[in-house]
This record gives sequence, structure tokens and C-alpha cells, in this order.
Amino acid sequence: KAIREVSKVVPKPKPFFPPQKEPYREFSKSRGLIETKIDMADQPKLTRIGLAGLAVMGQNLALNIAEKGFPISVYNRSTSKVDETVERAKKEGDLPVFGFHDPESFVNSIQKPRMIIMLVKAGAPVDQTIKTLSQYMEKGDCIIDGGNEWYENTERREKAMAELGLLYLGMGVSGGEEGARNGPSMMPGGSFEAYKYIEDIVLKVAAQVPDSGPCVTYIGEGGSGNFVKMVHNGIEYGDMQLISEAYDVLKSVGKLSNEELHEVFSEWNKGELQSFLIEITADIFGIKDDKGDGYLVDKVLDKTGMKGTGKWTVQQAADLSIAAPTIAASLDSRFLSGLKDERVEAAKVFKSGGFDDILADQQVDKEKLINDVRQALYAAKICSYAQGMNLIRAKSNEKGWNLKLGELARIWKGGCIIRAIFLDRIKQAYDRNPELANLLVDPEFAKEMVERQSAWRRVVCLAINSGISTPGMSSSLAYFDTYRRERLPANLVQAQRDYFGAHTYERTDVPGSFHTEWFKLAKQANNSRL
Repeated sequence: KAIREVSKVVPKPKPFFPPQKEPYREFSKSRGLIETKIDMADQPKLTRIGLAGLAVMGQNLALNIAEKGFPISVYNRSTSKVDETVERAKKEGDLPVFGFHDPESFVNSIQKPRMIIMLVKAGAPVDQTIKTLSQYMEKGDCIIDGGNEWYENTERREKAMAELGLLYLGMGVSGGEEGARNGPSMMPGGSFEAYKYIEDIVLKVAAQVPDSGPCVTYIGEGGSGNFVKMVHNGIEYGDMQLISEAYDVLKSVGKLSNEELHEVFSEWNKGELQSFLIEITADIFGIKDDKGDGYLVDKVLDKTGMKGTGKWTVQQAADLSIAAPTIAASLDSRFLSGLKDERVEAAKVFKSGGFDDILADQQVDKEKLINDVRQALYAAKICSYAQGMNLIRAKSNEKGWNLKLGELARIWKGGCIIRAIFLDRIKQAYDRNPELANLLVDPEFAKEMVERQSAWRRVVCLAINSGISTPGMSSSLAYFDTYRRERLPANLVQAQRDYFGAHTYERTDVPGSFHTEWFKLAKQANNSRL
């Protein structure tokens, strides 16, 4: 299979001719996906799909698609990225990747109905890319946004594209650079007709999990694919925060070295905590600094960046009145990490407070601490996933998306950043009871929470007494304790609201809404005491 580049000077592209013969596929709304026995020799010699936006994610996804046997056209505003992608394709197996330097030639090189994936920065760049490409597209063609886009933007664009006769998908893609190249988790939402056009491609391109299949499924209508990917990222925020807190407790209180941390996380990755994030954490602790002595992790500035999906998740949770304290705590922690200069000065102010002495005086049993932290991390992670799933269900109910939580857990088992062994058990929980109110009350997870809660409390108490902040673990524990209690002090809060704002309240013994003149009654009571 030849690999070559088509530049601006070529007036008309010489399209790729797929060497194999296969049925021509088309889609009918009334009949679904149908196959007509038309020899490919009778069809235009064009590529199967296009991809615009060739940063590393875009390049890797294009190479992945080509490697799975689908000839692909690629385009980027910066032509050097086009050349770079084509060159990579040559080096990585002479893959059927065809580069184009102008959008018209790019669009015309793709077989109809044309399918073009965009992987560009969310927001205005997406709108600009759509404007550039759509002028050369025809009715029935499809645009697929593979970026981390705000779901309402996807719904707006789908409607705008429908007016032009174009189909539109918002497809979340998780797995980072490595996942894009070797198999990501993919979350396409929007036009079902558009999904059927690309179904055979994404089923092969997505990560493959032996016991549950490709990590992709049609999510639902509208912006559901982008919304699910957004919440996936919110869970990811919580997961990463909890792991960092486990690290902090083990290092700061337990005095574990990087070598010991590497061994601990490697061992954890063989059991119930087995996951991509635990695996890479173990790797990080084993990397020596190539620019000096010691380990690289100790030279990394303690200032965490973010791109916005975690903030969107917390905002949506607030809008839908869904408690997501673990995810919110992870976001707050990133905000505070950004105040590096202020924290340096604050450390000087409070140096006399004896906080360093507290840590120095702590004497702990390392093995017991490691075991406790493992259990605390597992329990807190369940809370993070429970919050994310509840948020997805609330949005699904609001929008009428009819999302299947068990199916989402299935496609997150491979390829994506939050892939973990216990996602299979989350899937099983929702398979047992699709209406499960909360993961915490699934019989299997409830049993594990009870078994681990003592160790969880010990870790949080130890951290507090040592002056180590564990906002993720602490807020997860508070979430668990609040959710499991039949009666909360919320009665007092509602009484206060009625006192100063006449917001009314409900009673436990009589139905209906009530208002009490608290101020008058309090004044009378106070006067009677005089």
C-alpha cells in the first residue's frame, strides 16, 4: 500500500483504491444498515474516512484507523503536521494514510457518504473547522467531533448541520496518546444514522477487552456522548486526587521512600486496585531524574493543570442537585495547588505552629499503614464512581437519553484513563439492578464498604492529626456517612430557613407544608424566662 502526500498544487487528488473487495455499505432509516452486492471496482477510488486536526491525538487516531485496514485522508491547517503524519505512517508499517494540504481536496478524497473526524481544541476552533470543511461537503455527509467539547455546543452544532443536510456526532475519546494509537474508549453520541456509518470502523479501532468486547457503544442522542466523556473526566479527577492523597500519607507520615512506593503501588496493581492510574503511578515512582540526582517525581512542581472538564462536571452536579463531593474536592485541590507562591509564604507564617514537629513525632507501623491506606483508597474510589454515575443518570433523566450505566462501565474497562478491574463489578451491579439508587447500596459494594470503613477512618484521622490534607478521602467518607444515616441535622437548617425567610418546612408526623413565627415565639419564650 503506497503512502504519499497530495499537496496544494495537485488540482485533483488521485484517491486511494482499496486493494480488497467488499460490499458497498449504505444506510436507510427505515431498513437500517444494508449491504448491496456492488463490486468495489465499480465504485470511486476513494478513502474510507477523513481526519482533520493532527496534534498527537489526531495523528495517533489516524494511524490506528489506518492500521485496522481503513484507508484514511488527513488534513491540518498547518501543513507540516500533514507531512509529519504521512511520514509516521510510512515508518510505522506503510499504512494507508493520505495527506492533503487544502480542505477541498481533502473532502473530495473521501468516499460518500463522507465521514470526517475532527480532533481540534474545543470551542471556536471547532466551529471554524466545521465552517472550513462543510462548504465542500454534501447532504448525507457526516462530521464527528472527537474532542472534549461542552455537550450543549454539540447539540447546537447538530441542529445547525441538520439544516445543511449534514449528520453530526459528538464522540468522547479517552485513553490519551497511547490509547488513541492502540485502542481508546470511545463514546459517540448524536445522530444514530451517523453512528451506523462509522460503526464498523470504531468497533475495530476501540480498545478490545477479551471478556466484554470493543470499548465503544452508541451512547445516545444529542450531546450525550460528550456529557458522558465529561463525567468520565470528572471521575478521573477524583481518582487521581485520591491516589495523590494515598501517596502523601505514605510518604509524609509513613516515611516510605520512592523505591518502597514503587513496590507498594506495583503490588496494589495486582489486586482490587488494579487500574491504569495505579499502574502508571508505580511507574512514576521508579523513574530516576536524568538531569540530576534522585527521582524525577520529587522534581516535578506541585502545581496541577486542568482543561475544564472537571469544572464542568462540578457545575453540572450543582445544577442537577447531585452530591459530588469527591470530584469537587479534587477540583478545589487543583485550584489550591495553583497558589504555589502563596503557599510558600503561608508555610513561613505557620512554621512556628509546630506542624513539622507533628510529622516528625509520628510513629507508625508501615505495613499496617500500607494496608489501611489501600482499603481507604478503594472505599473512597467507590464513592467517586458512585457520584459520577448518579450525575450521568440525573442528566439522562432530564434529557430523556435513556443511558445504560452498566454499558458505560463496560466501555470504560479498556482503553480509557479510568480503566480498572472493578469496573466489571460496577457493570454487574447495574446489570443486577438497572434502577440501583447508588453503588453504595449494591449488596456486594455495601459489604466491602462496611469491611473497609474502619481502616478508612484510621487513615483520615491519622492524616488530620498529622496536619496532612486528604480532602478527597475525607469528603468521600463524609459522603458515605451522610448517605448511610437515616436522619441528618438538616431539620435544623430547614428550621433556620423558615425562621429568617419563611421558606416553610415539612413535618415528620403530619403531611403538608408549615410555617412558624419563630421570632415571635422566641420573644415570648425569652420574656417568660425573665
